[in-house]
Amino acid sequence: MTHSPTGSPDDFWQGRTFDDFLLRPQKGRADSRRNIELSSKLAEDVGIELPIISANMDSVTGYRMAQAMALEGGLGVVHRASSIERQVERIRLVKRSRSAVIEHPLCIPLGTTIGQARAFAHKNNVTGILVVGRGDESNILHGLLSSRDMPWSEDDDGKVVDEFMTPYERVVTGKPTISMDEAARLMFEKRVERLPVVDESRRVHGLITRKDIRFFRERPLASKDSKGRLRVGAAVGVRGDYLERAAAVCEAGADCLFVDIAHGHSAVMEEAVGRLRRDLGQVPLICGNVATGEGARFMKDIGADGIKVGVGPGSGCRTRLETAAGVPQLQAIREAYLAVGDEVPLVADGGIRYDKDMFLALVCGASTVMLGGALSGTEEAPGRVIEDPATGQKRKIYRGMTSPQAVYEALYDDDENSALESALLTPAEGQEVQVPFKGSVGGILHRIRGHLQSSVSYVGEVSLEEARKKILPNPERFLIPLSEPSRRESFER
Repeated sequence: MTHSPTGSPDDFWQGRTFDDFLLRPQKGRADSRRNIELSSKLAEDVGIELPIISANMDSVTGYRMAQAMALEGGLGVVHRASSIERQVERIRLVKRSRSAVIEHPLCIPLGTTIGQARAFAHKNNVTGILVVGRGDESNILHGLLSSRDMPWSEDDDGKVVDEFMTPYERVVTGKPTISMDEAARLMFEKRVERLPVVDESRRVHGLITRKDIRFFRERPLASKDSKGRLRVGAAVGVRGDYLERAAAVCEAGADCLFVDIAHGHSAVMEEAVGRLRRDLGQVPLICGNVATGEGARFMKDIGADGIKVGVGPGSGCRTRLETAAGVPQLQAIREAYLAVGDEVPLVADGGIRYDKDMFLALVCGASTVMLGGALSGTEEAPGRVIEDPATGQKRKIYRGMTSPQAVYEALYDDDENSALESALLTPAEGQEVQVPFKGSVGGILHRIRGHLQSSVSYVGEVSLEEARKKILPNPERFLIPLSEPSRRESFER
């Protein structure tokens, strides 16, 4: 697909954003809207079935949100407003939560006490633990300890697991070459919930659980990597510990890095991407944010695998109010697309108020949409629920990552007081607000999926990919600019 050599839109797009247009309906071809596919690309080698990404904000995406997003076919980006260790732990929790084969299952050695095993199981939220040898035999399976094997009385906490575990001779195991279908059949026949994968020398190669087999059958559209683990992204910056952080989250299993700064069209971004490529090779880098064709082309030239588009449109951001910097979001998306075409996928970041805005972003240039405020206030978003004692209304905190509260919390454990002082002296370009508690994010994603499928149907196609192919070359044919009266007719209810 061709694109503009300048990346500059014509007058049709100047000053335009989502509420400026309606899409002209076309003859429908889909037999059922529920069968319409919405898959898209975040980067060349990273596809997702639902083109929605949860924002890397400390009030939006932690472990629970990232897991929920992947289960629904999207992607969660774990924020960097914490120590490296905490971010790594959140990544690991997502990667360990579901997989075809758990490659490095949790193990305890022979001689471990029941009390230690009980604490180990509680800490790691597991109900079954492989028991291996000590020293040179630390990878040799000797038995399996399940929660049912553990004595109820704490009086037995000093006894060793060897007395209570199921010994190797009675453990049902599978070979390293076993398929998921074979594993499912064997586990059903033997009525077991865990299948250690071992070779002829009893060396542990992995663990298959009934929960994961059921997951693969019930969640065929979940975002999974080549090993069957849930996909997850991780945010890094461009200064300070970013190289150490990037290496650590990649080691933990992050599928892509979001190189995240407010003004991505900058020399510091260019330097950071060069160093990340030098240290980490071809790990997918989604870089941002930019708001112009020049910015998008810059990102392409420095080697970004994906580009985040949006400066100041988000509800938690005050950049436009405080600095006057920014481009109306739909114009920014179109500018960026005209500059790079289909060569680099775009992430539309910010400004989404209604579900229809997502579809407009996707058919005007974006490949995926990043949501912050729309997913905040949910059960899976970090933070506690605040209940008004007078009204009983429940709320949660949502804040931009340059708000004073987010900056302070991100640096709470910084050893350098000067770094904290410098950050707090920088004028804020974000704000903190309370938003209504919305329940589980699964309901929101289900609604979004349905509305996107309906939008594809209204433009006469059977998949998001086909809708984009039809509209992207010339959206002006399909978009109707709105007058103030037609905006009121369309959106005021």
